[in-house]
Amino acid sequence: MPQALIGLGGNVGDVRATLAKAVAAFCDGEAVRLLARSSDYETPPWGVTDQPPFVNLAVRVETELSPRDLLKRALAVEAGLGRDRATGRRWGPRPVDIDILAYGDIRLDEPDLHIPHPRMTERAFVLVPLAEIAPDWVLEGRAIADWVTAIDTAGVKRLPG
Repeated sequence: MPQALIGLGGNVGDVRATLAKAVAAFCDGEAVRLLARSSDYETPPWGVTDQPPFVNLAVRVETELSPRDLLKRALAVEAGLGRDRATGRRWGPRPVDIDILAYGDIRLDEPDLHIPHPRMTERAFVLVPLAEIAPDWVLEGRAIADWVTAIDTAGVKRLPG
């Protein structure tokens, strides 16, 4: 089965509890099997900076779902946990965000699904958790561990337990 890298984050409500619920709902152990979960990281807001810090994490999964079906699952989990993408501000506050960062070595460029996720190699809130669980995963010809050393990770703090 293909492996995928998934990024999760949020900054509204009891974020760590919401993210734990999101991981459990997303990774059912059948269609999507959890292989690894990073620590939780507090990260500064990106894009829209006048909002609370985020908590971000990453998971590595094995899945029988296609990228499109994996996206449907992510959106359903988000909606079930209170996210309304239709009314939310882009890069604004949200209870949960689930992104497909990579799916095997597939490349997709569709209106609502881009794999690998665009600009992920520029974002510390994505790369730091990924480096913990998939340091050797290659993106754009470089391992994630190499990408993370090339960016500014100031403000990214690993949270306890």
